[in-house]
Amino acid sequence: MSVWLRRLASPRLTLPGMGLLGVGAALSYDNPVSTPVWVLVVPLALLAVNLLAAILTNARINRRGGLLVFHLALLSIVILVAIGRLTHMDAHLEMVAGNGFSADDLIEVNRGLLHHGSLDQVFFIQGPYTVDYAPGMMRGPTRSQVMVPDGSGGWEQRVIGDDKPLVLHGYRFYTTFNKGFAPVLTWMPDGGPAVTGTVHMPPYPLYDFRQANRWTPPGGKEIKFWLQLETGLSPEHAWTLDVRKARATLVLKTGGQRIELQPGQTARLPGGRLRYERLSSWMGYKLFYYPTLHWLFICAIIGVLGLAAHFWMKFATHPWPGSQTVKRGMQDNRAVRELL
Repeated sequence: MSVWLRRLASPRLTLPGMGLLGVGAALSYDNPVSTPVWVLVVPLALLAVNLLAAILTNARINRRGGLLVFHLALLSIVILVAIGRLTHMDAHLEMVAGNGFSADDLIEVNRGLLHHGSLDQVFFIQGPYTVDYAPGMMRGPTRSQVMVPDGSGGWEQRVIGDDKPLVLHGYRFYTTFNKGFAPVLTWMPDGGPAVTGTVHMPPYPLYDFRQANRWTPPGGKEIKFWLQLETGLSPEHAWTLDVRKARATLVLKTGGQRIELQPGQTARLPGGRLRYERLSSWMGYKLFYYPTLHWLFICAIIGVLGLAAHFWMKFATHPWPGSQTVKRGMQDNRAVRELL
């Protein structure tokens, strides 16, 4: 048994484990959906076995308190990372102001095989947002307002951003550069019930002059939309994008017609009527779920403390290089002074 443990603890096993982990990290960069989780979990499991065997068989580790604490913390980190990859979840989301969160709206979903979070209990309502821009269109802080249930039948307003997430049931929602406008439209078909929805325009101000999209209403012909925005955009000066102050004219093109609509106006089109209700906006979020994140931080702190204790004891019991020479020189100088 001890022979097998020594073989498992060999650095010859550590090197291929680190190599496989490097390959897995490269394949998993930016969490592509097509990359299986095993490219990281298998190397981590191999390194965990290798490290555990080293702790059990190496007297230099298991007989020195600080060094033992450091290696146990390192082992815990490896295991927690593997568990985190099996239970994690990443996704993107575009939310229209005034709408509530729904898991059905998530896109580019990437989740671990053992993910079992409480996403069905997550709910919040998107509000307006502002984004600061420095001269040259350098994006600054994003302040997105959301309404969250307070648990007493009311609502609590929170402001989140790129580095200040909304955390609900372990899920973290971060704002992204992806944002834009969405005109709210009502389609009233001839002889059918009215339908209200939104058309997402391309990200703004990234595509300032390409605010166009198209939609085919039920029972009607394809409609091409173009949004003429007035936001106070100023590339040469500091500027704040405030969706509440934006104004827009909606241009329609369908069946040879070109119609301009202001909020509240209605146009007669083939197959029905279309009313431009108002201008709304959408915000893009990145969803992040990693249940072992706090434990990883704690283990990292414990590992640093263990390593610090190990070196403190080492230098406390062994004099620094050259310290004996200095001490001997001081004694010689004292003897010379006494003779004089």
